[in-house]
Amino acid sequence: MKKIVLMACSAIFLFSTLAQAQNKKTKKVDTQSIYQFKVEKLDGETFDFSSLKGKKVLIVNTASKCGYTSQYEQLEAIYKQYKDKGFTIIGFPANNFNGQEPGTNKDIETFCKLNYGVTFPMMSKISVKGADMSPIYQFLTQKEKNGVKDSEVKWNFQKYLIDEKGHLVEVYFSKTKPDAPEIVNWIKQ
Repeated sequence: MKKIVLMACSAIFLFSTLAQAQNKKTKKVDTQSIYQFKVEKLDGETFDFSSLKGKKVLIVNTASKCGYTSQYEQLEAIYKQYKDKGFTIIGFPANNFNGQEPGTNKDIETFCKLNYGVTFPMMSKISVKGADMSPIYQFLTQKEKNGVKDSEVKWNFQKYLIDEKGHLVEVYFSKTKPDAPEIVNWIKQ
């Protein structure tokens, strides 16, 4: 009887080990979409990314006192042009680079409206790098979370393109203007 129990246990262990090995071979990266995130807008209201299902999204970290701040103008222009065609922009003010976004959420909101007429959704100020990096930027910058690529936010006005299913498509650094052909062509696809 002991031999039968021992053989049965050995068989179960062998099949379990083989099944685990097979699962490791076929396991795909379990990526999540941006739809899992809820963040705070500049006005304190909650913004649920699941409301963007079916839209292309450009996520950008912004700053009011940066050499690239004038990109607000181009961001607003492409937002107005394509917002009714399944596209939106989400801005995240961040003070991670040389203190170039020192203001409060209210200061940022006023600055954006007065200087650039910004109407695209702007979220509360967050951190886009370092130990206090916002969870949404952890998703955007870590391949293990987004399933596409690792990246580092190198400066203000870095752009992340998200497809209609909430998945990361591409990253463009600050020097690439919001109305660059590669971005506009992607929006229009």
